[in-house]
Amino acid sequence: MDIKSTLQSDLKDAMRKGEETRKSTLRMALSAIKLAEVEKGAQMDEAAYMTIIQKEIKSRRESIADAEKANRPEMIVQEEKEIKILQGYLPASLSQEELESIARSAVVEAGATSIREMGQVMKILMPRLQGRATGDQASQVVRKLLQ
Repeated sequence: MDIKSTLQSDLKDAMRKGEETRKSTLRMALSAIKLAEVEKGAQMDEAAYMTIIQKEIKSRRESIADAEKANRPEMIVQEEKEIKILQGYLPASLSQEELESIARSAVVEAGATSIREMGQVMKILMPRLQGRATGDQASQVVRKLLQ
């Protein structure tokens, strides 16, 4: 079962159980997926679904930062709950060592020797990560390896 089907099934389950936070979080994620499919004009693959969920998580992390500035602890708690729910739909994150190992092989494959060739390395690296690390994490590791 793909992520979208799982989200839809879990949404129905959350509605039956009356889990408001889970229900609203899953609705927002499904809405983002449907919007992306309408914009693309076609069904999307698993990697695209994972990317959308990562964007939703990133958005909530930004909201947490804003809530901290505004001194809104109740909002921080809510956003953290939503992040935890969404992370359940992504594969397990890579450890720093695993990420560095994959990045090293991408650097070797690209033949990169300077920071100017970072884009070539990222093109090779990102498909290999498939939702197990963010683009920010990957770029930090690649930048460190190329310096």
